[in-house]
Amino acid sequence: MIAIGSDHAGFSLKERIKQALKEQALDFVDLGCPDEQPSDYPDVGKEVARGVSEGRCDRGVLICGSGIGMSIVANRQRGVRAALCHDEETARMSRLHNDANILVIGSRLTSPDLALRILRVWLATGFEGGRHLRRINKIDGGQA
Repeated sequence: MIAIGSDHAGFSLKERIKQALKEQALDFVDLGCPDEQPSDYPDVGKEVARGVSEGRCDRGVLICGSGIGMSIVANRQRGVRAALCHDEETARMSRLHNDANILVIGSRLTSPDLALRILRVWLATGFEGGRHLRRINKIDGGQA
């Protein structure tokens, strides 16, 4: 299950991403916001990040204007590794080396077509493990 959420600035892109997830027959839950009326990104960011942190969702997607605010909010939740991705390569590396479990996109900085390419790469890329697992364990407070 993929949790998805946005603030008002990311609403339109969130709707495009939801359509892409439907087309790929992927299960998702929309945790807000419901429309383009002003909303506070921390509220939605926390809901999506908690869904991933608590294991209710395997991954998450967050969208706000720049992506920075959502990244900050999401990464405050234990076990969340949210990655703000700007292109296919950052999406690929976020999964390969960092096992990112939340993709963050800045809707004002990323075209819808590029955002969908980023999403496809991010969803299709697995975690490489190996030396990277040791580093993930350090991030999560465990031993090397």
